[in-house]
Amino acid sequence: MRKIAVKKGKRKAVIQIEPNPRLVYGVKFTVAMTICLTTLEMAHMALLGRWNSEIFAAITGLIGTISGIFISQKT
Repeated sequence: MRKIAVKKGKRKAVIQIEPNPRLVYGVKFTVAMTICLTTLEMAHMALLGRWNSEIFAAITGLIGTISGIFISQKT
C-alpha cells in the first residue's frame, strides 16, 4: 500500500492507494514458483548428484522478474 501526501489548501491530506490485485497475485505466483524450482533443484542435486542448468535458468528468470517489479515501483 502506498501513501501519497496531497496538499489541499492549507491542509495536507494523505491518500492511500491499494496495489493492483493482478500485480499482487503475479508476485505471489512468481515467489511460489521460485520456491518450488529451488526445491526441485535441491532434490535433483541430492538424488542425481548433478547440477541442472535449465532449472537454474528458470530460477534466475523468476528472480529477475521479481526484482524488476520491486525496482520499477514508483516511490
